[in-house]
Amino acid sequence: MKILSIETASKICAVSLTENKELIKEKILEDGNTHSVKLMPLLDELLKETNTDIQDIDLFACDIGPGSFTGIRIGVATIKAFIDATNKKAVGITSLECLAHNIEDNGIICSIIDAKNENVYYGFFEKKDSKYIKKQEFGFENINNVIEMAGNFNKEITFIGDASTIYEKLIKLKLQNAVVILDKEKNNLNARNLAYIAYKKQDEAMDSNELNPIYLRKSSAEIIKK
Repeated sequence: MKILSIETASKICAVSLTENKELIKEKILEDGNTHSVKLMPLLDELLKETNTDIQDIDLFACDIGPGSFTGIRIGVATIKAFIDATNKKAVGITSLECLAHNIEDNGIICSIIDAKNENVYYGFFEKKDSKYIKKQEFGFENINNVIEMAGNFNKEITFIGDASTIYEKLIKLKLQNAVVILDKEKNNLNARNLAYIAYKKQDEAMDSNELNPIYLRKSSAEIIKK
């Protein structure tokens, strides 16, 4: 099964092609919010370099958020177009779950993505062998509230995501049993994780009208308008 995945929920723009669980090729750009310009050329390069036609793809995958509102919309819209053009299906995966898959050890994981003004998008997971179990609903909160929630687990907990680096000192000050990931590559979203998760969740694949972004807060434009 060939899976084409797209990651556009952050400043990272990435695409990957996998065969089942084996990575064939991944291409990554980290140059800010230029996904509307860079995504299609990056996809074209990936397909040409792997001698793959879009009709050869069996399943698509994309990040449905939370994260950059514009980036998410670009990624989802692109995958919707591919679904309609190929009559195939796609798996939508959250950025919080994508980040959690960068942790290989068993235990409690807190994925946190910076949302500015001391706010974060967060998700709690428990890694048990090959499974990543969602512990509660995802949310948008002040970082202090998220740290307090993390303390309620009364277990060692690993923080991952770009907000982990930003709030490292605060997390360690308030939680003695916290492990904070500082590795930039692990804290970045990537397309290959989306493909691996999609392979495991292929029975949840959907058509274009079912694939939609998730937003855990209103956009800045909506807040200003209100």
